[in-house]
Amino acid sequence: MRFAFAGIDFLGDVFETLLARGWEPVKLFSRPCDGIYDFNDVTVARARALRLPIQMSRILPADLAGLRTLGCEALVVAGYPWLINGWERHLPYAVNFHPSPLPIGRGPYPLFQAILDDLPEWGVTAHVLEPAFDTGAIVARRRFPLSPTETHDSLLAKCQIAAKEISLELADDLPRLCAEARPQGPGSYWPRITQAQRTVDWTGGIQDVLRTIRAFGSIETFAQIDARYVYVWEAAGWEEPHRYRPGTLVHKHRRHMVVAARDGFIQVTGWSPYAPGPARGK
Repeated sequence: MRFAFAGIDFLGDVFETLLARGWEPVKLFSRPCDGIYDFNDVTVARARALRLPIQMSRILPADLAGLRTLGCEALVVAGYPWLINGWERHLPYAVNFHPSPLPIGRGPYPLFQAILDDLPEWGVTAHVLEPAFDTGAIVARRRFPLSPTETHDSLLAKCQIAAKEISLELADDLPRLCAEARPQGPGSYWPRITQAQRTVDWTGGIQDVLRTIRAFGSIETFAQIDARYVYVWEAAGWEEPHRYRPGTLVHKHRRHMVVAARDGFIQVTGWSPYAPGPARGK
């Protein structure tokens, strides 16, 4: 099947899986990335090696018409931020990969919230593109359990593996899967995470603090330790009665810092200094 791919390295294995199954690419649509947390260099390099046209701006109606002239049969979207409308006039199929078990967790990036809410399971969904984000009929879905100590990085890996499994299924039988797609029904929309949600609250319990840190993993949480602001990506903790004010730096050894929380101590083992400037993270 001739197809165009719209996305970045976040779910770039979908692109690679379709190629490996013999699908013929006609164009790559991607977007600018910061090179810190968002990347597209692998996907763009692959497209260049295949001598594909690459577009870094939003897909417009003229671009969809252009895909039709290229004989494109399917548009596959994975990690693309802009809404795509009007594809039905030009293409037989258009499918988006979303990192949640839809209809739960519609929105720009629900992985953080899944861990913050301590959910027992999660998933990935492929759905037909609709005029509203993440609302189209479900083509395929994978669910998987979450660990009580799940981190953003382990959850992301699980989502990427599930997306590859779904793309294998789509590669073999996309027309039938789209014909049998099931409407989502009512769901929930999760907005982009706020700075407050991403900030460690030392007045919380040990488990609350550690959950916040795990929820962002290598994307990093924001924390104040005494009068110093830092980014944190790794920590451990233990419960112990004490009389320290939450947020107090109790002990330091080399780069490891022990900070008081409400009901114990957090040992911060992975951190970097706060650097004012453009917002970090997703």
